[in-house]
Amino acid sequence: MKIIIIGGVAGGATAAARLRRLDEKAEIIIYERSGYISYANCGLPYYIGGVIEDREDLTLQTPEGFARRFRISAKVLHEVIDIHAEAKTVLVKNLKTGEVFEDTYDKLILSPGAKPSVPAYAPTNAENVFTLRTVEDTFRIHEYIERNKPKTVTVIGGGFIGLEMAENLRNLGMNVTILQRGDQLLSILDRDMASFIHAKFKASGVRLVFGAKITAIQSENGRVSVTAEHMPTLDSDMVILSIGVTPENTLAEKAGLTLGQKGAIVVNDKMETSKPDIYAVGDAVEISHVVTGKPAVISLAGPANKQGRIAADNICGLDSHYRGSQGSSVVKIFDMTVAMTGIGEKTAQKLGIDYEKIILSPASHAGYYPGASVMTMKVIYEKKTEKLLGAQIVGYDGVDKRIDVLATAIFAGLPASELKDLDLAYAPPYSSAKDPVNMAGFIIDNVENGIVKHFHYEDIDALRHDPNVILLDTRTVPEYMRGHAEGFIHIPLDNLRGRLHELDRTKKIYVMCQSGLRSYLATRILMQNGFDAYNFSGGFRFYQSVHMDIEAAKRALPCGAEC
Repeated sequence: MKIIIIGGVAGGATAAARLRRLDEKAEIIIYERSGYISYANCGLPYYIGGVIEDREDLTLQTPEGFARRFRISAKVLHEVIDIHAEAKTVLVKNLKTGEVFEDTYDKLILSPGAKPSVPAYAPTNAENVFTLRTVEDTFRIHEYIERNKPKTVTVIGGGFIGLEMAENLRNLGMNVTILQRGDQLLSILDRDMASFIHAKFKASGVRLVFGAKITAIQSENGRVSVTAEHMPTLDSDMVILSIGVTPENTLAEKAGLTLGQKGAIVVNDKMETSKPDIYAVGDAVEISHVVTGKPAVISLAGPANKQGRIAADNICGLDSHYRGSQGSSVVKIFDMTVAMTGIGEKTAQKLGIDYEKIILSPASHAGYYPGASVMTMKVIYEKKTEKLLGAQIVGYDGVDKRIDVLATAIFAGLPASELKDLDLAYAPPYSSAKDPVNMAGFIIDNVENGIVKHFHYEDIDALRHDPNVILLDTRTVPEYMRGHAEGFIHIPLDNLRGRLHELDRTKKIYVMCQSGLRSYLATRILMQNGFDAYNFSGGFRFYQSVHMDIEAAKRALPCGAEC
């Protein structure tokens, strides 16, 4: 059997290695148009920033290594320019010599990946305007920085790559501006959780400009000018374009394969395309979303690796099925960690799902052990079924651990309240006896059983104007004096039982504290003394982050830059 794989990196290289492990006699050929067959795509920004010092560390496998260990012919700088599905042939161009030749296959795997979106207004040949996809792109940016020592950079786009590049270039000492068309960074997050990211970038000296509708980019005399509607022209030494990616579907379209969302290649759960003996994997394919069951395009390395393995299994006669992706991801932003899995509140609203959400601010490990830090967790679930829909976490230590537990729970179909029952590892340096994931389960269980009723940030404006409501802050006097939400009266938790007579029993009482724990205790006291009480989800810490971010947006100039 002869198998041709178009494209290396995560999906293609994984498929090749798996094929060899399953079939020692198969002839396996990889055609890769770049100069690198398998590289650490996700590590590219960190080489530019100097965190990864040796460029050789970016290369996970070489053509020589593939040949030596796996007896696989990996041909770099070879671009497949056409597929003839009926004849089972491909047309290949040697990019070094210009030679064009035909090759045959029994099975074909497409792993072309995704390409950076480049808008019509961007100059494609300017030496100081860059996209980042390949190792060659990385070296080009790195060499430009080494040679020209730029002082200012504009990053267009606030997705994963844009934020990682902004961090790394800021760490090199550059003045960094991020231009974002929308009203938040990392749009897959909910806006309230993104407020923590905005604050981190601002505190780190990165300028954020939202609502930037760019109309032109011009490069002249070593400077780049960016023009957008209703804002002054922004000049910098270099520009990084990071406005998203689109599936690389040129070959698939020419071959007549069925395409779906964003032009991605439609595959079944065996990674088979609409043409016999042609498989597709990685960023170029449309898959099923684990939570929604709907078609999705998710460009992440983990799914690509799994898909490569599954395609190889089925080619070799096994019965392997891809069960979908839920977009589990994590990103480092300076010393902060941001992670997510499943769908967010915005998506749930768009799909018309009747959902509930909880927000909590637990410590990363036992508070009495030195070095504990606070994280903010948001978990959403379907009301009637308790089906876990998604989770988002922003914090420092232990964020990745918790998102992985929640991702596993979602994939396994665990009801939301049963998070409380998970038997998770505990020692003071790593966790608390009540792990943050367990705490999320306790809160959900309390909400579903009516032990506590809660309210959210978006409810507060209306509550302030309701004469039948009392807003109550139960923190200590120093905490309240340092800052509190408008309209909240103050009774410290430890004084509450002795001051119940000060509260009107005919009114609903909405309670806030720093993290949500003391206000929960207060609501239990109030409810058992005949009051109708509600706990604020997330605490003042969460309220303050969201409120400051929204107020900053209100003070913004028409272009979105802060005054």
